[in-house]
Amino acid sequence: MSKSDPKEVSVGRVVLASFIGTTIEWYDFFIYGTAAALVFNRLFFPGFDDLTGTMFAYATFAIGFFARPVGGIVFGHFGDRLGRKTMLVTTLTIMGVATFLIGVLPTYETAGIVAPILLVTLRCVQGLGVGGEWGGAVLMAVEHGHRSRRGLHGSWVQAGVPVGLLMATAVFAIFSSLPEEQFLAWGWRVPFLLGIVLLGVGMFIRVRIMESPIFANAKSKQPAPYLPVMEVLRKHPGNVLLAMGARFAENASFYIFSIWVISYATETLQLPKNTVLTGIWIGAAVQFFAIPSFGLLSDRLGRRPVYLGGALFTMLFAFPFFWLVNTEVNYLVWFAIILGLVGHSAMYGPQAAFFSELFGTNVRYTGASLGYQVASPLAGGLAPLIATQLLIVGDGNPSLVAIYLIVTGIMTLVAVYLASETYQSDIHD
Repeated sequence: MSKSDPKEVSVGRVVLASFIGTTIEWYDFFIYGTAAALVFNRLFFPGFDDLTGTMFAYATFAIGFFARPVGGIVFGHFGDRLGRKTMLVTTLTIMGVATFLIGVLPTYETAGIVAPILLVTLRCVQGLGVGGEWGGAVLMAVEHGHRSRRGLHGSWVQAGVPVGLLMATAVFAIFSSLPEEQFLAWGWRVPFLLGIVLLGVGMFIRVRIMESPIFANAKSKQPAPYLPVMEVLRKHPGNVLLAMGARFAENASFYIFSIWVISYATETLQLPKNTVLTGIWIGAAVQFFAIPSFGLLSDRLGRRPVYLGGALFTMLFAFPFFWLVNTEVNYLVWFAIILGLVGHSAMYGPQAAFFSELFGTNVRYTGASLGYQVASPLAGGLAPLIATQLLIVGDGNPSLVAIYLIVTGIMTLVAVYLASETYQSDIHD
């Protein structure tokens, strides 16, 4: 082996640790979305018709997104001042404990109004955790690697999202196959309780990795600003806004194609739960390979061309997506979900490196987190809620939802077009 091998192994270990930790965090986050689509309307918001109960359940889903910017600012502050690694361990702990506690919550039948209040509180805690986790995970991967592979290394962290979705959907598919009475009584709880086991696995891996060398070097030369968030807003307001705009089509399309489609297919089209869950499972598996592929492609062609291609595809595919789903033919429903998630991958693959490269080292955690997380409640958190309302206005016709996806695509196209190309930039300053 050559002398450079230990370094390569070290980078690989860091990327693997970030990937596994991110997978666990997003498993925790996604099981809530799946439960919101399948059971929370009946267990925590009874007394309403199915569509209204689903609206309330999706409202609690959205609340977690509004907590994410707070998590991004808080953990970004300490991540820029103290280091990336400590924040990764902290956020993973927060997510694991909150997810486990959701699994032991009383329902409305036994605790009344206290049940949805506790559910909302724990959802906010989840949002704080995932809001702080993303920035640290991608920076550990991007800052450890060579500039020619930043897109690939960062994309592996992004690939933890479909794997988390894959795990969450697979676990729910298993337990939703139980008789409905058993699923509503205890089956839905098991995926949440498993969060504590995954927390132990993730902690074991993350505590063994080294701090980012770029951060350590920068800290030794110049301390981070006392308030990194103010420094970002003073020096990089344009990049924060452009990153937010870049998130709209990416985030909205993902939650339409992977979360909202569950309630649309099962409640409006009356398809079996396992039909749509199987489609999401296959789509997430394909995305696991697609995201790193587009990340690697962005190392060759640049971040902007790949990202712009994904946004344009999402716009063009908005109506065909619903045409395919509305056939109610299993393999066409699956095909629609798979294509939608591949289009999303073209944006999500380059995103970790793209956003990281927009900011200097001493404010990178805060800056990348702000751009990513502030857009999250507006783009992704509200997407299922907006889509459900548009479906009501359209009297069950999803055309307005397709138009909504096209509008988010236009916003992303403009933002990415106006952003600077960053794939060859030096991030060691």
